[in-house]
Amino acid sequence: MNKDEYKKLVSRLTPKEMKSKNAIVAFLVGGLIGVLTELVIIILMECFGLSRVDACSWACLIVIFIASLFTALGFFDNWVTKAKAGLILPTTGFAHSVMSSALDYKRDGFITGIGANFFKLAGSVILYGIVSAFFFAILGVVLYG
Repeated sequence: MNKDEYKKLVSRLTPKEMKSKNAIVAFLVGGLIGVLTELVIIILMECFGLSRVDACSWACLIVIFIASLFTALGFFDNWVTKAKAGLILPTTGFAHSVMSSALDYKRDGFITGIGANFFKLAGSVILYGIVSAFFFAILGVVLYG
């Protein structure tokens, strides 16, 4: 079997991804997370008398905690396989990546396990977020003074 025949065989046997279905599911799940988070913000503002800014900060912390807890309990991964980008793109995806890295190396100890690998998946997101923010800040200063 040559390379071309092998590529044809692989392309024929590889399951086809339903991109439109995945996009709709991601949109709905991400939107549901947004709606639930907005409900938490409203509850925090109404029941606890927080300002909108403080309620948003607390809601973000609550969403991060829930995503981390569900990752630690082991069923967040199953949800991600079904909801795909709907769970990965919001704050929940970032919390999941940090928590799963920490859990993968917990048996190696606090320093060489959890501490050394905590940001293994999320580190690149943090790095490129900071670098792009730096360049956009310079661009903003140059353009707008």
